[in-house]
Amino acid sequence: MSKSPLHQLSDLGQSVWIDSLSREMMDSGELERLIEEDAVVGVTTNPSIFQKAFDSDSYDDEMRELMDDEDDDKEVFFKLAVTDVKRACDILRPVWDSGNGRDGWVSLEVEPDIASDTEKTTEEARRLNKMVDRPNVFIKIPATEPGLKAIEDSIAAGIPINVTLIFSLERHRQVAEAYIRGLERFVEDGGDPSTLASVASFFVSRVDTEADKRLDEIGGHDELKGKLAIANAKLAYQTYEELFSGERWQKLADKGATAQRCLWASTSTKNPDYRDVIYVEELIGRDTVNTMPLETVEAFQDHGEVAETLEQGVDEARDLLRQFEEAGIDYDDVTRVLEEEGVEKFSKAFKELLEDLAKKRDALVAA
Repeated sequence: MSKSPLHQLSDLGQSVWIDSLSREMMDSGELERLIEEDAVVGVTTNPSIFQKAFDSDSYDDEMRELMDDEDDDKEVFFKLAVTDVKRACDILRPVWDSGNGRDGWVSLEVEPDIASDTEKTTEEARRLNKMVDRPNVFIKIPATEPGLKAIEDSIAAGIPINVTLIFSLERHRQVAEAYIRGLERFVEDGGDPSTLASVASFFVSRVDTEADKRLDEIGGHDELKGKLAIANAKLAYQTYEELFSGERWQKLADKGATAQRCLWASTSTKNPDYRDVIYVEELIGRDTVNTMPLETVEAFQDHGEVAETLEQGVDEARDLLRQFEEAGIDYDDVTRVLEEEGVEKFSKAFKELLEDLAKKRDALVAA
């Protein structure tokens, strides 16, 4: 029997994670089915994902119990989310165990409103890690400038981290260096680095959305549309290969440390003119992760084409960045705006989620 496209992807060294989690998905056995049939070996979450999940009445009983002791909607959210994340961690634990911690991770994000505060982010990472109390939970920290120190400090404290909202090559380099510094501190304090892991979530499709918009404003240069996101990610992988090699890294690797893999996030296609699996097909390479919404999982299983593409066209990718500059598109400004908008979108989603929870609380009280 021939292997499915996603199993072929896995055979080439790329891990398939899903950008989705809900209580219904676990109650119905859908998560186990995804693991078995679609090669899914990890789960990521964010406020928007939980906002969709909480539309279900499957959270009502726990909410009623929580309301007896807790009147802070933010804490109600985190307790509900932690219940789901713990359960997902337990479902994925065999994957984590069999692969020595390579996969089997479930990610839970710190409150997005504190992305500009290093100390609060670090404290929240510790708190959430303790609340979940599972070895295969990643705490997600945004790759803002204040977030870099929080990432390093969290790794130094032995907390596995999924660094999210990375758009620029320079920021990705800073994130990788923060991870390495954190590992060095952890080892100096007597920690075993084989117990730690991290991924760098490099956002893909949004880069094309912003770059294409700017190309439309300038006019012309249609040949550059839909090209920057993939070139950007391919160059990020080159940074990964550079930083996780050489004498400094080898000292950590000899003690059991694992490299901070690139995770391709935001891989659903926003522009209907582009192939719906383009951000999967063009970024297939070893020791990477692609986290997909369920519709992208289904699309790739149906018609995805599998080939090692990530290290193809690297020189062309570098040249493409030069072409954008010549066309008048400021790469640094594109990625700056995307980072700011990313934090803003997550904050807005978090606020809306809390508003929805408050309405649900009122409805349950009135019932």
